[in-house]
Amino acid sequence: MQLVVARIGRAHGIKGEVTVEVRTDEPELRLAPGAVLATDPAAAGPLTIETGRVHSGRLLLRFEGVGDRTGAEALRNTLLIAEIDPEELPEGEDEYYDHHLIDLDVVTADGTEVGRITEISHLPTQDLFIVERPDGSEVMIPFVEEIVAEIDLEEQKAVITPPPGLIDDRAEIASSREDASGQGDVSSREES
Repeated sequence: MQLVVARIGRAHGIKGEVTVEVRTDEPELRLAPGAVLATDPAAAGPLTIETGRVHSGRLLLRFEGVGDRTGAEALRNTLLIAEIDPEELPEGEDEYYDHHLIDLDVVTADGTEVGRITEISHLPTQDLFIVERPDGSEVMIPFVEEIVAEIDLEEQKAVITPPPGLIDDRAEIASSREDASGQGDVSSREES
């Protein structure tokens, strides 16, 4: 199984180093010197990592056979892909590879079917499950502890506790105004 672990950014300096956008929670394992990585586009690789270091908060890599800025710049936007065992799980508790989450059924804590995970979107602040509903529409669910209560790989399901308005088209709106009958605070469901 192949896993995208990084995207090559701009060249750094004149000796062939490149910045990389890390896309793995295990860079020390996947992007270590000596690692041989496939690439997308395939014509750019495979690439063997010669050295790696952190500079100003960014990971810099140098690859065997790339010794100057021109060679480094030619690799810009190339994806680095590691080969992993499909049964392998990440080292951290409550961490999952995308391929383990794709196609899981999503249900609420009371068992209501929401849909099926079709994609994982990795954003800078959090990851999102893209869930296809039975009617073909999609809903985005933040992959955060407060919403995703449980991932059960054996049962092939993700149990969620969504806040109002996340998976339905209605949200509870609280109003402090009195209604026409003079009965104080009223909660109502309104179309959003």
